[in-house]
Amino acid sequence: MRTENEPTGRSSAPPSAAAGARPTTPRPRLSGRLRATGAAALAVHLAMVAWVVLRPLPVTWVYDTNLTPFGSVRRALALGEASGLWQIACELLLLAPVGVLLPLAGGRLRTPWLLSFLQVTGVSVLLATGLEVLSSWAPGHVLDVDHILLAVLGASCTHLLVVPAGRALLRGRPARVRVPAPVPAADRTPADRAPGAVRPPSAPLPGYGRPAPRAR
Repeated sequence: MRTENEPTGRSSAPPSAAAGARPTTPRPRLSGRLRATGAAALAVHLAMVAWVVLRPLPVTWVYDTNLTPFGSVRRALALGEASGLWQIACELLLLAPVGVLLPLAGGRLRTPWLLSFLQVTGVSVLLATGLEVLSSWAPGHVLDVDHILLAVLGASCTHLLVVPAGRALLRGRPARVRVPAPVPAADRTPADRAPGAVRPPSAPLPGYGRPAPRAR
């Protein structure tokens, strides 16, 4: 018969907390090496873009400032010059790697595609706008809103074409489980070799566990 002060042996946690506790599974992410590679590649790419966009151009004349969306694109297509078409292609490819390198640096595999698309588009708008405003102060450059639109369009399209399919492919791969290396047979003891055997306790070292002699 138990008394009132005798411990019952059960946990004192409330039943609501014990029932509501659920094991949390970590979200799948890319390895740290891939994320570091993506961050380094993104930094190198942005440095090269800044050097290309902000360097002075030795030109004799330039077009006027264009604030009409796709005004310079229509002009290049109407003239049909190879240099104008090449300029449009370069503007599309200017920030295209950002659409892939930015999610790679983040390393998330289960982000919704719409949220990821909006994040990449927002970052591309900020980068393209900042570069265009800074380049308008460099010699040989003028402010053109089409540069911003084409750069954002290139990054967004690249993200939609590559990132969702890549994430689905990586999520489908089985996770790697590290198995500990087996102990060599030469290093095993007889207790380890016999299945189900209990290892005997090791003998105490000489001098330990014995009472010290009394001083006379």
